[in-house]
Amino acid sequence: MDRFDALQLFIRIVELGSFTEAAAALDVPRATATHAIKQLERRLNARLLERTTRQVKPTLDGQAFYERSKRVLAELEDAETSLSTQVANPRGMLRLDLHGAHATLIILPRIMEFRERYPEIDVMISSGDRLVDLIKEGIDCVVRAGQPRDSSLVARPLASLPEIICASPEYLAKYGTPTHPSELEQHQGIGFFARGSDHRYPFTVMVEGQVTEFEASGWMSVSDAECYTSAALAGCGLIQVPRFRLEPHLQAGRLVQVLPEWRCPDLPVTALYPFHRQLSPRVRVFIDWARSIYAERFGAPRAAE
Repeated sequence: MDRFDALQLFIRIVELGSFTEAAAALDVPRATATHAIKQLERRLNARLLERTTRQVKPTLDGQAFYERSKRVLAELEDAETSLSTQVANPRGMLRLDLHGAHATLIILPRIMEFRERYPEIDVMISSGDRLVDLIKEGIDCVVRAGQPRDSSLVARPLASLPEIICASPEYLAKYGTPTHPSELEQHQGIGFFARGSDHRYPFTVMVEGQVTEFEASGWMSVSDAECYTSAALAGCGLIQVPRFRLEPHLQAGRLVQVLPEWRCPDLPVTALYPFHRQLSPRVRVFIDWARSIYAERFGAPRAAE
């Protein structure tokens, strides 16, 4: 294993906390990985990793070497991607994780356009609402709605989605239709929470130019976008959702928008990727392509309100 391969292996071991997982990610035998790291430590005359039965962690020297190694490999990748053939004809596997509605309603219906433009890129897509560990799972890029919370990732805005508050006709017939945002707190709201947290997101409405939150009571909470819509269709309460997801239900009268004269703040959609992937031609061309198809449908992303 040459020096650059050894650096890449060392970085993956630190990021994954495991010799076995790093070796599998790079498709090398576990024994080869162990031998390569021993050689690296011997050459540097320094202990880089602390090994326990459960986890591998960098020593102080190892952490400093990890930070410098990342920069070295980033410079190497930058040099490689500066070649016109790589920039014009990126190739290899692109691993994406997409929120369900964005996969099925926006990206996948047009994915053949991406393939025709970049025929040497193969795509592997996972989909859902769960939080993913991009580094540990080897994912190049995710597309997510909402404000990015992980400051360790690079964020590229894709779109700003108009949201509405709505409910089923059956719910409104039973509980009445709110005429002012303040009345939302007297209504049944279907809770939406992030997995691993019991926090319910409030309704948000622009009142006198300011984003204002309203906490509605309710007996149901979900962590999945499809369940959120299904619960509203069943008459369980009010929901706040990007309008594009609900157009068929609104046109058929299965859901009804409430407070149409009060605008909800837009929901940002963002592409997120690890810092060490920011120079990857595959990631770069996918994000540029995704921004173009989102802009066609929703316009350019706007600044946060």
